[in-house]
Amino acid sequence: MHDIDDFLKKHHVTEIEAIIPDMAGIARGKIIPRSKFESGESMRLPQAVMTQTVTGDYPKIDALTGVTDPDMVCVPDASTIRMIPWAVDPTAQVIHDCVHFDGTPVNISPRCVLRRVLDLYRARGWKPVIAPELEFYLVDMNRDPDLPLQPPVGRTGRAETGRQAYSIEAVNEFDPLFEDIYEYCDMQELEVDTLIHEVGAAQMEINFMHGDPLRLADSVFLFKRTVREATLRHKMYATFMAKPMEGEPGSAMHMHMHMHMHMHMHMHQSLVDMETGRNLFAAADGEPTALFSGYIAGLQKYTPALMPIFAPYINSYRRLSRFMAAPINVAWGYDNRTVGFRVPHSAPVARRIENRIPGVDCNPYLAIAATLAAGYLGMTQRLAATEPLASDGYALPYQLPRNLEEGLTLMSACEPIAEVLGEQFVRAYLALKETEYEAFFRVISSWERRHLLLHV
Repeated sequence: MHDIDDFLKKHHVTEIEAIIPDMAGIARGKIIPRSKFESGESMRLPQAVMTQTVTGDYPKIDALTGVTDPDMVCVPDASTIRMIPWAVDPTAQVIHDCVHFDGTPVNISPRCVLRRVLDLYRARGWKPVIAPELEFYLVDMNRDPDLPLQPPVGRTGRAETGRQAYSIEAVNEFDPLFEDIYEYCDMQELEVDTLIHEVGAAQMEINFMHGDPLRLADSVFLFKRTVREATLRHKMYATFMAKPMEGEPGSAMHMHMHMHMHMHMHMHQSLVDMETGRNLFAAADGEPTALFSGYIAGLQKYTPALMPIFAPYINSYRRLSRFMAAPINVAWGYDNRTVGFRVPHSAPVARRIENRIPGVDCNPYLAIAATLAAGYLGMTQRLAATEPLASDGYALPYQLPRNLEEGLTLMSACEPIAEVLGEQFVRAYLALKETEYEAFFRVISSWERRHLLLHV
């Protein structure tokens, strides 16, 4: 704990926000006065926090955490301590890991699930490297959830109309906000690379430097919170819904994976040898390796069963449609943006895989764990990828589940995924998602009232 003590002294910290990411990737925890935090008394939270749905309900299954609703101990990860830029008094935040009273990890915690997958890679001498890209929308403050979202008003005093892909002017429109976002990210040492204007009205994309998967999951978790805080101070909302507005494109979390590894949230991924640091996706002559083919094949085979993680809400599936410039199947290709898995044009030493399927609404710890789990299974089972697709991926049939129910069915039947991510986690996650789905299903939509009330 020495590092933490030094940090608290140096910054004259008075309070600490002790946080854990829950299943939805929302920060839960407690705000603790410094004296209590330094006393070494452990922070406890009920394990059930991990099974709380996005609507604040809990699955009806006692077996998930036990009938007595036991506590778990939250242990600070000293490497994650940072200042909170928007706090009035000097306040630090530190991400905690969840353990049982005997010190064993709480298997259903998202951070634990990612650590578990990273341990499997470490055991093989593989080091995954990831670079996430997140898209999000700025929207006007929306106090009535029954009303559709509107683009915000920028410095010109006019709402953005039309599409401004990659426009510098459109980014400048929200200059004061982005200066705050950059400054907040700097203060928290979040390794943000670039910020660009995406296709939708007031849709932005942020890219992260590639690096260690756990550190990057922490960064994405903190970044989403940071953007929400910063935008509120500028009298607007930021939304990480996958499909917030009719007629506007969805938001992804692309993950680029180098295997040293890069991971709407697009994830760029690559794999390197832990000893030598060389890219395991490229052979000495620059040709793609069996591990490269296996990784893609694993994504192709297991992504349908991982959809409840990549597309965790009803809303997520609105983005994944043939008409929405988002992937609908598990084809892959070189520099092909119409497929789920794109291999960007690069020198062999930088060869990486981009997973374009996750929405930005997913939990970054689970999304990274899931994409790594699929790749791991493909490599260890020595699967071979299909031929790369050079044509339009949207012309092919759907290969991904079209809705959450179908995804949950596939996930519950997939034993290899349960082995890699942990059976207890998968059971808890499925129960939580089914509870959310039931809550949604009880709501009658305006579309139903408009078109069915008097006509059917």
